[in-house]
Amino acid sequence: MRYTIGYDIGSSSVKAALLDTDTGKCVATAISPAQEMPMHAPVAGWAEQDPEMWWQEVQHATKKLQQIHPFDGSAVAGIGIAYQMHGLVCVDKEQQVLRPAIIWCDSRAVEIGNTAFEKLSPNWCLQYLLNSPGNFTASKLRWVQEYEPAIYERIDKVMLPGDFIAMRLTGDAATTISGLSEGIFWDFSMHQVSPVLLKHYGISEKLLSNVVPTFGLQGKVTAQAAALLGLAPGIPVTYRAGDQPNNAFSLNVLQPGEAATTAGTSGVVYAVHDHIAFDAQSRVNTFVHVNDTAAAHRNGVLMCLNGTGILNSWMRTLVGKPSYEEMNALAAVAPVGARGLKIYPFGNGAERILANKELGASLKGLNFNIHGREHMLRAAQEGIVFALKYGMDIMKDMGLNISRVRAGHANMFLSPLFREVFANTADVVIELYNTDGAQGAARAAGVGAGLYAVEDAFKGMECLATIEPEANNSYKEIYEEWLEGLKKEI
Repeated sequence: MRYTIGYDIGSSSVKAALLDTDTGKCVATAISPAQEMPMHAPVAGWAEQDPEMWWQEVQHATKKLQQIHPFDGSAVAGIGIAYQMHGLVCVDKEQQVLRPAIIWCDSRAVEIGNTAFEKLSPNWCLQYLLNSPGNFTASKLRWVQEYEPAIYERIDKVMLPGDFIAMRLTGDAATTISGLSEGIFWDFSMHQVSPVLLKHYGISEKLLSNVVPTFGLQGKVTAQAAALLGLAPGIPVTYRAGDQPNNAFSLNVLQPGEAATTAGTSGVVYAVHDHIAFDAQSRVNTFVHVNDTAAAHRNGVLMCLNGTGILNSWMRTLVGKPSYEEMNALAAVAPVGARGLKIYPFGNGAERILANKELGASLKGLNFNIHGREHMLRAAQEGIVFALKYGMDIMKDMGLNISRVRAGHANMFLSPLFREVFANTADVVIELYNTDGAQGAARAAGVGAGLYAVEDAFKGMECLATIEPEANNSYKEIYEEWLEGLKKEI
C-alpha cells in the first residue's frame, strides 16, 4: 500500500490528510491545534504569526494521523503542501526565523504598495504584473527594509509560509512560479521575476529562493525532520501551492471557465482562464495557476473577502458559543433579508475588493424591538455572501462569467442557509465535494511523485450535493439594497 500526505498550513490550524493512492480514498485526517492558532496584532491592522508554530503543528498533526491510521513511514511516496497565501517569512543563513511572519490579512504595506502602483504607473503594473503591488509579499518585504533595516540586513532568504514548511522538511529554500506570482514578484509578459519591481523596491533577487516545479521533486525529508515527524527520511516533497490555487486543484478546477470557492477564515472565489485579464483597480488578482505550462498557460483570478468565517466565529462568541450547527439552524428561522438588518463584513483588515480600504465591519438597520439573535446570525451569513457577490461582479466585468462553482463540504458551506443564499444571490449552481485543501495537496503529491497523471488524481472524490438557484427569489433585490449601503461608504 502506498500513501501520500497533504498538509494545509492555515492561519487557524494545520490540517493533514493521508491518502491511499491505490483507492484514491482519504483514510485519515487530522487538525492541530484543537483551538485556533493565535494571530498577533501588536499594532492595529497588523497580523503576525510565528512560523515555528506552524512547524510544531505539522508535527502534531502528523502524529495524530499515525494514531488514527497507523502506517509505515516508508510507504509514503510523496508529500504535498498547501498554505496561506501572501505571507512573508524571513530567515537568516542558518535558516532561523528573523521576525514573526507578516501574514495575508496584515495591512501595514498598503500605502507602500499603493505608492508603487502610482510611481511604476498603473498601466505598467497591470500590463506586466496583472496586479497592483498592493499589500502583497513584495510590499511587505519593502516594509521590513524601511522600518526594520537591522533585520533586513540579516535576511538570507524570504519565503512564503509553504516554502518555510518545505524548508523545514527538506533543508532546502525553494519556491514556485505560482508562489512568486502571488507575492507580486512575477512579470507575466517576460515570464520571469520582474527586474523593474525589484529595482523599484531596492530588493536583491538573491533574497528570493530557487524555483522548483509545482509538481515534481522539490527536495527530500531530512533525517532530522523525519525523526520529529515519525516518518522515514528521504520521502520526496512533490507539490506545493497557495491555499486557493490548491483548493481549485482539490476540486478539479483546472480549465478555463471553471471556478472554485471557499468560505473559511476568508472567503474566496477563484476562476481559471487562459488569457491575460486584470481589474483596473486591482480589486481582484491574477496569479499563475498550478497547471500552467509554457504550452498552455493557465492563470487564476482570485477575489478574497477577509471577513468571512472570522465574522461567523465572532458571532458565535456574541450569542453564547452554541455549536455552528445550532447557529445555522437558528439563522434559518429568520426570514430572507433578516427583517432589514444588514451586516457589512469588512472587519478583518484592508479588503482588496474595496481597493485596499479598511472600512471596518458595520451593522445597519438594527431595531431593538424586532431583531434577535436569529436575525443577527442570518444577516451575517447574508452579508458574507453579498460581499462575495460584489467581488464576483468585478470578475464578471473582466469577462469571467461564472455559472457553476465547486466547493468542499466544509466551513460555511456546511450551512444549508449559506448555500441557499449563495446560489440564489450569485445565480450559480453549487457542487459540493468530499474534499479539502489537505486532501487536495495529498492528491497533488501523487501527481508530483509520478504515481498517476493529473486526470487520474480525483479517483475517490465524490459530489455530495448540487444546489441550484431558485427561479423566483428575493435575494437579488435584497442584495441591491445591501449594495446601495456599501456604495455610500466607498
